[in-house]
Amino acid sequence: MIKRIFTLCIMLSALPVFAQLGGESTYQFLNLVSSPRQAALGGKIITNFDKDVTEALYNPASINYQMNNQLALNYSSYLGGISYGTAAYAYTWDRHVQTFHFGVTYINYGSFDGYDVNGNSTGTFSGNETAISLGYNYQIPYSDFYVGANVKFITSLLEQYNSIGGAVDIGVMYINEKLDFHAALSIRNLGSQFSTYAGQYEPLPFEVNFGMSQTLENMPLRWHVTLENLQKWPISVANPARTTTDLDGNQTEEKVSFFNKGLRHLILGAELFPDGGFNLRFGYNFRRAEELRIENQRNFSGLSFGVGIKLNKMKFSYTHARYSGASNTSFLGLQIDLR
Repeated sequence: MIKRIFTLCIMLSALPVFAQLGGESTYQFLNLVSSPRQAALGGKIITNFDKDVTEALYNPASINYQMNNQLALNYSSYLGGISYGTAAYAYTWDRHVQTFHFGVTYINYGSFDGYDVNGNSTGTFSGNETAISLGYNYQIPYSDFYVGANVKFITSLLEQYNSIGGAVDIGVMYINEKLDFHAALSIRNLGSQFSTYAGQYEPLPFEVNFGMSQTLENMPLRWHVTLENLQKWPISVANPARTTTDLDGNQTEEKVSFFNKGLRHLILGAELFPDGGFNLRFGYNFRRAEELRIENQRNFSGLSFGVGIKLNKMKFSYTHARYSGASNTSFLGLQIDLR
């Protein structure tokens, strides 16, 4: 098994690797948050190792036998009338040794009015994208390390154009049970388009994330720290709206300091009563806060909070995330224990 995983990693390292962010690649929906719990903790949390079956959509190293026969359904009425959701299910085979994970991510961009080059109406059109994944996790014998992989099949339909692609996610997680400390690395969206929209190949939204989390010894609180988009430095660009003009008409572009560039990779989260039937979750995304803040206004961009409530074999989750003073979004989730 280790030889096969090592061979897979070598093969994937031969694929073209790009340092992309928003607007620089296709299938951007692959990097949206996968669940209300993840959204509440700031997004892109990769260190949870429990019954949360949706976690494996972002880090396949989190797949474990506790997810056996767990079904999760998540939905968000996103920004600009966009709606998207995820579904996940895991099944354990061979006495808690082999666990397989199945996932779906779907996004619908809504309805648009179409016009030709002369401004004549051509009716309405829509767009949607879907990714179907199969994941597997393996614990390295006599160690505290877990490795996992997701294989994803991607379809995209935008008006009359369509594209098909495939990708692989790879995850590694270290778990110290004595300290209840987790550290994880996820490498996402290694792959390519199989067919393009209009004859031009575009890169996938490749992303590298590293995270740590730990439950405090004398307090029912688990903290999370995530460093996102480690494949690129810096990920910040000057905001044209913050360009200043002096009395002589000279314009000065926004300066992004080295410290600010570093902070934009950082996500913080905290979960109160992480193992209880009722959870409170809080998060702060520094990049979202900085990029969407409005000058001289306090709009709490980057903040998110949520709750989780367990009733018998069902767990409900809700999250509210602040994006800007003009827009925010909510996430709803339901996980059902089918055992």
